[in-house]
Amino acid sequence: MRILVAGATGAIGRALLPCLVNAGHSVVGTTRAANKTAHIRQLGAEALVVDGLDREAMGQAVRSASPDAIVHEMTDLKGAADLRHFERAFAVSNRLRTEGTDHLLAAARGAGVKRFIAQSFCGWPYARTGDNIKSEDDPLDPDPPQQLRRTLDAIRYLERTVTQASDVGGIVLRYGAFYGSGTGVFDGPLVEQVTRRRAPIIGSGNGWWSFVHIEDAAAATALAIEKGSPGNVYNIVDDDPAPVREWLPALAAMLGAKPPRRIPVWLARIVAGDHLVTMMTQARAASNAKARCDLDWHPLHPSWREGFTEIIRLRGITTAAS
Repeated sequence: MRILVAGATGAIGRALLPCLVNAGHSVVGTTRAANKTAHIRQLGAEALVVDGLDREAMGQAVRSASPDAIVHEMTDLKGAADLRHFERAFAVSNRLRTEGTDHLLAAARGAGVKRFIAQSFCGWPYARTGDNIKSEDDPLDPDPPQQLRRTLDAIRYLERTVTQASDVGGIVLRYGAFYGSGTGVFDGPLVEQVTRRRAPIIGSGNGWWSFVHIEDAAAATALAIEKGSPGNVYNIVDDDPAPVREWLPALAAMLGAKPPRRIPVWLARIVAGDHLVTMMTQARAASNAKARCDLDWHPLHPSWREGFTEIIRLRGITTAAS
């Protein structure tokens, strides 16, 4: 199969390209930055330079690639570590989820593509009521904090638009929080914040999170191309959802750091904002049962507990105790 990965140099794209190439697919990867094309080629794919927000250029790129399937992994997460200013940090990503999705779908239709996979996110977008672990059928948050509203609106738009695109076989993958090589937990400021005790548990710490190793996310994406049912949404997360009060102290212990401090909700709202309080105290995690069943996906890192430990060991992260 010939597959175009839009956003090939992002977190999931870098892991997905070799996964697809090793499976025998012919792969084309797009990037906005000409200086990243060499890396795409090193991973075994052809490279195209195109701006996902340029409708005409994207149409030309897809026509020239002539793919059987398209994977939409376009994001702009350069400022994603600045969660205090969430709306500003995700502004371009939200345009890629809306305008970029429209441009890519139009290009897919023009090229006769019959399989279209798009990246979404699960965790805090779920409604903050009922069970702590949600399935794909559970509703998203009807009234998120102000800083999260535009991002959730963009997520809703992408999911609705893609799953209704039956002519191109639209499928949505809701990834959990990434960790692994070159992305997520261990490549932002979190490790330093944890070791310096600057990442506190807010209030009850009962916000539930789901994680997924980047290589497992890539493997699930490859399976979705082959086995996913059009019109469906799949949670791509590990088997071990956990509340902040559990995973944050566990990460500190793995790093040899002292346990995180605790701060009250009222203070956190002043210092960090209502959206971060929500993530740390009310967020919901996700079940991967549907992806396991429909895609026959079995994550090689079924729990963040072993996965975090492996990353710390392989990357030689200096712990606080050392």
